[in-house]
Amino acid sequence: MIKMIVTNAVVSKGYSGADALRFSQNGENKSVRFRIGVSVYDKTADNNRRYVNITAKAFNGACSRIDGMKLDSGMYVNIIGRFDEETWEDQATHEKKSAPVLIVDDIEFCHNGSGKQSGSDNGTAPTGEQDQAPPATGGQQPNNFTGFEGFGGMNPYFPEG
Repeated sequence: MIKMIVTNAVVSKGYSGADALRFSQNGENKSVRFRIGVSVYDKTADNNRRYVNITAKAFNGACSRIDGMKLDSGMYVNIIGRFDEETWEDQATHEKKSAPVLIVDDIEFCHNGSGKQSGSDNGTAPTGEQDQAPPATGGQQPNNFTGFEGFGGMNPYFPEG
């Protein structure tokens, strides 16, 4: 497997109106499956930008973190994970198929993509304000977990010490 760090990836919409994130549980094992897209430079594409899309999967602890973040399509995240390949048998043709997948080890919320900061007085944020640091958590995950906490639960904007 290949270790990957994906920054500023947008959570993609579900196919044909389906939910962007699909949660499931098998006994005590929880999982979530979703698609992310990352904007890349491509001189042949419209406006010189296109999206590279990939399926992401998270299990147990990472799945619980994603559920607590209340992610939805259009929100931006940073992910640390393992690039892998999943294989299956097509039910109709019985052919072996495979596709790349990113197994999420850790995830953090970047922004919601709207340019508005939640909780602002008039609902609009001045340019750049949406990228300012959230309140300090002292390295502890607050009871009202929002996903702003950095990788490993530490707040990268206000390191301890």
